[in-house]
Amino acid sequence: MSKLMPQKGHAAAFFLLLAVSAVSQSSAPVFSEAHQRPDQDGIYYVGPEVTAPQLVRTVSVPYPEDVSDREVQGMTVLAMVIDASGTPAHIQVLHTHGDGFDGALIKAVKRSSFVPGSLAGKPVPVWIDVRAVFRADRSRAVPQVVITERDLTPPDVAQLEDKHHRPLSYTAPFPIHTVDADFADPLSKHPFVQVAVVSVLVSEEGLPKEVRVSRGLGFGLDAKAEAAVWRYRFLPATKNGKPISARREILVPFSKF
Repeated sequence: MSKLMPQKGHAAAFFLLLAVSAVSQSSAPVFSEAHQRPDQDGIYYVGPEVTAPQLVRTVSVPYPEDVSDREVQGMTVLAMVIDASGTPAHIQVLHTHGDGFDGALIKAVKRSSFVPGSLAGKPVPVWIDVRAVFRADRSRAVPQVVITERDLTPPDVAQLEDKHHRPLSYTAPFPIHTVDADFADPLSKHPFVQVAVVSVLVSEEGLPKEVRVSRGLGFGLDAKAEAAVWRYRFLPATKNGKPISARREILVPFSKF
């Protein structure tokens, strides 16, 4: 399998938030109104405030005529930005099935039409993945938009208080940006993949420090689950209002058709 994700670069923070309040032992983490922020290149991920681009005119992908027998069937996956005008840009190959297949999908995507993603009703550039499965019968493949990397809503006040509305003395790390594990092969004969359980130590800055599989799936999928969690971003755990390093388990889904 190819690398999980291209080097898109992550923003310094996915959400604008207030620092953890540590004025007193009884204070709880307090967050400002959260808003999704673009990455360092001004590009967004799908999330609570950012809608996903949509394919509105799909151009199917012809099966390349000059391919070797060993390339009969398989999958090509592209990462790209759909800009504010609905035009594909920054197209990158995430999973290759050979130059002929990859090139055919890129040409089809460039001829397809998209409605751009939006933030507060305004079109914005958004990262997406597009995949196509090439079958042994050499039929035309159909591009599909898949969202594998996304921003999440940070916790609200109710998640930071007990039933008596008192601040919690401890809060666990909370994921605010997730990445699906690398693509499960749609033509593989292994059992249906659901999720892997991964244990991650999250730093005071909300970054993964140590990642290991707690409940694996085999079939070469465990390493892909670990690789995905290294791309996660978190609000750090807190103790008495102060950020601390802490471990938590993550259920990691796999991208698939």
